[in-house]
Amino acid sequence: MIRVAVADDQPLFCAGLQMMIESQPDLEFAGAAPDGDAAIALARDARPDVMLMDIRMPRLDGIAATTAIREAADSALPRIVVLTTFERDDAVAAALRAGAEGFLLKDATPDLILSAIRTVHEGTSVVAHKSTSELFRAIARRRPEALAPLSVREKEVFLLAARGLGNAEIGRTAFISEATVKTHIRSILAKLKLATRVQLVAFAYENGLVR
Repeated sequence: MIRVAVADDQPLFCAGLQMMIESQPDLEFAGAAPDGDAAIALARDARPDVMLMDIRMPRLDGIAATTAIREAADSALPRIVVLTTFERDDAVAAALRAGAEGFLLKDATPDLILSAIRTVHEGTSVVAHKSTSELFRAIARRRPEALAPLSVREKEVFLLAARGLGNAEIGRTAFISEATVKTHIRSILAKLKLATRVQLVAFAYENGLVR
């Protein structure tokens, strides 16, 4: 059973998500929070597996709440998917840097939201594909020196991963095994102080490393 919590200041939207979650045999609704402070408390007390986090909330926004949850010394942290009504929103990139596993637009279909919950719970990041490139290009700055800590091979793997290739595709392109790709990805994330592959994509676009 996947326990899902919602952080959003719109009661009707929360109620809709709750009904959708409770209609699924493998999902359990773990509670709702109307602001960022309450979201932090909910993550701590209810121990959800996944939290759908609105970016714009009163008292404490979703970015600050995500940062606080990620910084908690707790092994049972929820995986966070941020929600936004805007396709070109710098705050989304900030949320990904803060440790969210992905983002969805609020007008996403119920099937997409449910699929995202299950996918994130399994350990894979989720990003709204429709506007990912435009979103990060809008805030890009050219900083090729950002990859200075990486080896030549790690830079190659980084750029392939930043373009959305999976481990198998990276391995075929770079003529290395999947196991070696995984080793390089772990090393890249550690050297660049990133937590997830979706943060790697955000990092690449923010620094103008892909177009």
